[in-house]
Amino acid sequence: MSRIGRLPITILDGVEVKVDEKNLVTVKGPKGQLQEQINKDMKIIIEESTLTVERPTNNKVHRSLHGLSRTLINNMMVGVTKGYEKKLLINGVGYRAAKQGNKLAMTLGFSHPVEMIDPEGITTEVPNQTEIIVKGINKQLVGNYAAKIRSWREPEPYKGKGIKYDNEVIRRKEGKAGK
Repeated sequence: MSRIGRLPITILDGVEVKVDEKNLVTVKGPKGQLQEQINKDMKIIIEESTLTVERPTNNKVHRSLHGLSRTLINNMMVGVTKGYEKKLLINGVGYRAAKQGNKLAMTLGFSHPVEMIDPEGITTEVPNQTEIIVKGINKQLVGNYAAKIRSWREPEPYKGKGIKYDNEVIRRKEGKAGK
């Protein structure tokens, strides 16, 4: 039995969960609404204030889908109640970020500023010039957008310049050895 898949999900107050006959799960909460198509083989059971996911057989495909399905539904529950957030730090001389309406403008050592428009459902905040906070209710979209921002200047190992996640550790290398 999947350790993750067998765990029940508690449905919090103010959260509404609907599952149609094709396993389209809709979760509504105080921060918004999310939908996810779960594999048709998985059985989603809602009893009072708990939701459980069951698998039909013990074959490898169903075992792998069991934990995945439960995690996707749980991520939707967390997203519509608390939301998700990724913090990015900018390190380097002259590297900085600024917010202009729904645009994120970054100076990253190129001959031109890098401008990114926030996708629908995602907001970015710039508390100071070297911090970017990406927020949203969809965990996958928040992670993808943060990775897209980071990909403009990934941190390099010699001076540590670039955009890194807040909790990321960069392995530093020693420079060229002199005589």
